Amino acid sequence: MDRFPNHRILPYGLVLPSLTVIIAFLIIPFGQAVYQSFYRVSPFGRQLRYVGLRNYLEMFQSPEYLSSFQNTLIFSVLVIGVGLTISLVVALLTTQKIRGAAFYQIAFIWTYAMSPIIAGVMWSLIFDPSIGILTHAIADLTGYRINYFTDTVAAFILVTVASVWVMLGYNICFFVAGLQNVPHELKEAASIDGATSWQVFWVVTFPMLSPTTAFLIFVNTVYAFFQSFGLIDVVTQGGPNRTTEFLIYKIYRDGFGRMQEGQAAAQSVVLFILVAIVGAFQIYTSTKKSVYNR
Repeated sequence: MDRFPNHRILPYGLVLPSLTVIIAFLIIPFGQAVYQSFYRVSPFGRQLRYVGLRNYLEMFQSPEYLSSFQNTLIFSVLVIGVGLTISLVVALLTTQKIRGAAFYQIAFIWTYAMSPIIAGVMWSLIFDPSIGILTHAIADLTGYRINYFTDTVAAFILVTVASVWVMLGYNICFFVAGLQNVPHELKEAASIDGATSWQVFWVVTFPMLSPTTAFLIFVNTVYAFFQSFGLIDVVTQGGPNRTTEFLIYKIYRDGFGRMQEGQAAAQSVVLFILVAIVGAFQIYTSTKKSVYNR
C-alpha cells in the first residue's frame, strides 16, 4: 500500500485476476471434493447418501489403494531423483566453453515443448512389442524382447523413463539459467586456493543452485503426482496388473470407470493434502540453507 499512495485500489486490482483463478479452479473444486467425500453417490438416481468417514476408512483399508500409493511414491522419487541428476549433468556440459553450446542447450530444452500425450505416443511406439525400434534393437543385442503390455517391470520403467524425458528440457532450462548466474569470480578464487573442479562444484556451484533445485523439486513433485496422467493413459492405462495405476489415475478409474464418485473424491482430497505437505516440506528443507545472496 505504501508504494501506491495515490492508487489504493490498484494493488487489489493487480492481484484480483490471480485470486479469481485460484478461487475458481482450486479452492471451489477442492471444497466440492471435500463435501462429496462424505457421501455416496448413486450411479443411477444421482442421490447423495451421507456416510461420514466411511470412504476414507475403506480407502486406507483397500489393498489396491495402498499398492497404488506405494507405486506412486516410488515413481515420484525416481522421476525427481533421476530426472534432476541427469538434467544437472546435461546443464553442466552444455554451459562449458565448447563450440555449439547454444545449439545443444536448445536441442535438450525442446523436449518440454512436447505435450505428455504426444510424448506417451512416441515412447509407446518406440517400445512397441511388434514394431518398436528399440524393442527390436534390445532383442537383437540381448535376446530379451520387451513387452510392456504384460511385463510389469518393463511398464513401470517405461513410464518412469518417459516422464523423466518429458521434464528433462524444463529442468535443464532452469539449471542452465542458474549456472549462468553463478559468479565466475567465486569459482576462480576457489581454483586459485587449490580446489579441484569437483570441489569447486560442490563448494561453490551447487550451493548457489539451491534455490533453483528447491523450485525444481517442487515442480517435479507436482508433475509426478498430477501431470503424469496423460502419459499413463496413453502408454499403459494403469496396467499391467495395476502396476502403473498411480494415485491420479486411480482417482480417474474409480470416479469415471467404476462410478464411485465419493471414493474418488476422498482419494483426491488425500492426494491434494499429501502433495501440499510434501511440497511445503521440500521447500522448507531445501531453502532453509539456500544461498540467495550472489
